[in-house]
Amino acid sequence: MGISVKALPVDDIIKDIARQWEVAVHDESGELTVELPEELGEGFIRGATFDTGLGVIEYDCEFLRDYEISFTINETHPLKFIFCSEGTAEHGFIEDDDVHTIKTYQNVIVSSSGMNGHRLKFKANTSVHVTSIEIIREIFSRRNNHHFNGLPPELKQLFEDSVAEKKFFYHGNYSIKSADIVEEINNKVVEGFLRSIYLEAKLFEMLTLQIQQYKDDNQEVDLPQILRRSDIEKVEKAARLISDNLSENYSVEHLAKEVGTNVNKLQAGFKHLYGLTVNKYVQQVKLDASKEMLGNSEHNISEIVNLIGLNNRSYFSKIFKEKYGVSPKYFLSSKKDNDQEDK
Repeated sequence: MGISVKALPVDDIIKDIARQWEVAVHDESGELTVELPEELGEGFIRGATFDTGLGVIEYDCEFLRDYEISFTINETHPLKFIFCSEGTAEHGFIEDDDVHTIKTYQNVIVSSSGMNGHRLKFKANTSVHVTSIEIIREIFSRRNNHHFNGLPPELKQLFEDSVAEKKFFYHGNYSIKSADIVEEINNKVVEGFLRSIYLEAKLFEMLTLQIQQYKDDNQEVDLPQILRRSDIEKVEKAARLISDNLSENYSVEHLAKEVGTNVNKLQAGFKHLYGLTVNKYVQQVKLDASKEMLGNSEHNISEIVNLIGLNNRSYFSKIFKEKYGVSPKYFLSSKKDNDQEDK
C-alpha cells in the first residue's frame, strides 16, 4: 500500500501527497503540512523549500498498515540527508531491490543515479519520526560554495554531481548535536518570517554537522571524536560504575577504558547528560551519598569519609560545606538535635 510522488521541489511534494490523499494543505509562512487521513493512520508530513536549493520533509506519523511513499518523478532527484529520531523506516532506490533499515538515531546520505528515485517504507502500527534534508544540487551549486573545498573527495564529487551520474549511499549513527538540532527543528519556538529563517539556518547547521560526522567516521582512527547517541549508553555505564563503587577513586582514563570509549567522548557525554565534568560528577555523587549516610545511618564522619573513598577529613568538610552551606559536623549535630526533639 502506498503512493507514488511525481513532484519537485518539497513544496510540490507536499501538495502532491495532499492531492493523492484528498486532504487539505496547511500553509504556515511557507511551511506546508498535511495530516494523515484517518483511514491511513495518524500524524503529519510537513515540508518547506528554500531559494538556496535546500528543502526539508518531516514525517511524524503512524500508519495502520505497511506503507510506502515512492518518489518517481522523471527528473534528477535531490541529494538526501535522512535522520530517524523515533521508530524505524526503510529506504530503497527505485533502480534496485536493496532496502536499508534506518533505526532510531541513525542517518543515511543517499543519492539515486540518473532519474531513478527513492522509496521510503513505514511499518504498520509503528510511531516514526523521520527528517529528510533535500538538496537540489543544480540550485545549491549556484551559491558561493567555494568549489566545495575541504570536503572529502567523494562528498565533493557528490555535491558537484548536479545530474546524479552516480548512486551514493552512506549509513551511520548521528551525533548528539545533530539530535538536538532535529529536536529544535521540530519544536516551533518561533513563527512566521522568523520560523522561515530559523528553519533554514538550522538546516545549514545540520548539514555542517553531517559533513563533519562523515569525515569523522571515515578517518583512520579507532574511535571517532564526535559523540553519538550510541555513546550515551557508555556514559551511563560509567555513571553506574561510579555510584556502585563509592570507595573507589577511578581516574577518567580508567573509566573510559572500562566502558570502551575515549576520554574526550566520556567528558563530552558527562557534560551533555549531567552538565558536569567526570571529576565533578564523581564529587557530587560522593557528597550526595555522604549526606544520605549522615542523615540516615549510625556512621560517624570519619567512617563516612572512608566509605566514600576520601582519606582527608578536612578536604571532605571543605567540599561538603561548599555544596550544602554547613559543615558535616554541624549537619550531623542538627540531625541528632532533631532526633531528640522527636522523642
